[in-house]
Amino acid sequence: MPRPRALRHALAQRARALTEARWFALSVFALIIANAVLLGAETYSGLAREWHHWLHLAEHLCIAAFTVEIAVRVCAHADRPRDFFRDPWNLFDMAVVACAFLPLVRENTTVLRLLRLARVLRTARFLPQLRIVIVAVARSLPGTVSFLLVGALLLYLYAMVGWVFFSEANPGQYGSLGRAVLTLFLLMTLDGLGDAVHAGLEISRWSIVYYASYVLIASFVLVNVLIGVVISSLEEARELEREQSPTPDAPSAPASVPPSIPAPAPIPAPAPVPDPDVDLRTRIAIARKALDDLEAVLPPFLAAHPPGPAAAPVPARDTARS
Repeated sequence: MPRPRALRHALAQRARALTEARWFALSVFALIIANAVLLGAETYSGLAREWHHWLHLAEHLCIAAFTVEIAVRVCAHADRPRDFFRDPWNLFDMAVVACAFLPLVRENTTVLRLLRLARVLRTARFLPQLRIVIVAVARSLPGTVSFLLVGALLLYLYAMVGWVFFSEANPGQYGSLGRAVLTLFLLMTLDGLGDAVHAGLEISRWSIVYYASYVLIASFVLVNVLIGVVISSLEEARELEREQSPTPDAPSAPASVPPSIPAPAPIPAPAPVPDPDVDLRTRIAIARKALDDLEAVLPPFLAAHPPGPAAAPVPARDTARS
């Protein structure tokens, strides 16, 4: 009998092949868009009353389809279930689908519609650029919180200064701390700045310094800092998406030769055995050529270097005496 581990591995492979198919992603994306269209159709009272039964049936079909999708994604991680819960998008999808089965949520129409609206955010799973933007917004939250704290301190400081100088002459905008904060918050968008400057000049010429410094710090410096934080988070999100994107597998080694064992060197072919008759004729030809060269060089050499007188032969008797 096959082992349970082998069964889980086979199930995970089949489910993974299904979830990685292009038609599966397109089907889920189309289902999410259809669910968003149904949610928008329910906002028309006449259409909702006339097609109430069909809209209710379509909602149940969407829930069933989303449940099957989540089940297939869970099966795709049957051999390594921890990896499923490490992906935040998987947790988000499971939470949105699971909440539709809770009794308290099903009884509360407002909460149920909000959860159905959250399904539209699942389109980010199938759109890489939208997913990068959402991740960038989430990563920029710490910097945005710091920006909000600095902006709140700036608003409080200028609101107190504006209340001190303009509360009596302009109580409608600076009569209290709350009114002053609201006025300066609107001025941060440069809306009504001209009217505020003209009204301030009627009170004091120094009001131009107040408004100019506030607009320079709030509308230019702080807003550019916020844009810088968002752009930096967007680059980080792109780098993170690039790291998590699957890379093409390297070409594998041939099945006959393991990667760790080098391939054997080719065996050289044996040298041909020379023919004895051919080898003898070659040697004779070489010897003849050497003799011809010697005969051509020897006469000039003897003419340039004549041999000396030959030594006299020794008498035989002297040789015998000695």
